[in-house]
Amino acid sequence: METTSEPIPSAEGMHLRRLHDLTEFEVADGNPDVRGWPVRGADGRQFGQVFELIVDVEALKVRYLDIELNDHLQINERDRHILLPIGVAALDEEADNVFVPSLTAQTVLEYPPYVEIQITRQYEEAMLRALNLPLLSPNEQGFYGQSGYDGSTFYQRRKLG
Repeated sequence: METTSEPIPSAEGMHLRRLHDLTEFEVADGNPDVRGWPVRGADGRQFGQVFELIVDVEALKVRYLDIELNDHLQINERDRHILLPIGVAALDEEADNVFVPSLTAQTVLEYPPYVEIQITRQYEEAMLRALNLPLLSPNEQGFYGQSGYDGSTFYQRRKLG
């Protein structure tokens, strides 16, 4: 029997998956599929587009928007994706835009990039710090219970029609 010193991969972040990879999941009825929509910051300038939705398969909820940053920001290709907690963004009332009032085309350059390997709690906390959102202490109930992850605020401004 051979032993290896390879660490066992952590299960942390494994509950989060791309919607694209989940054939049995789809966007809820009455909610638009925002993939491909422009993403604009507080300055009104577009800094990217929604590339993918990251789903918490245990809770059956979208937790993050995977944003592909625009070429004009001159970010190298490896660092061109960021994740945004769904609760920090909102849909435009009429047009197909996603707004992120806590970022601008300039401040997004300092946001931690997302490399599609695994989403760790350390990365999630780095995102919250970059958005100036409070971090819950470990004894408080549920990491995803904080306002930055409230998906209902994401869809509430959208006019039904």
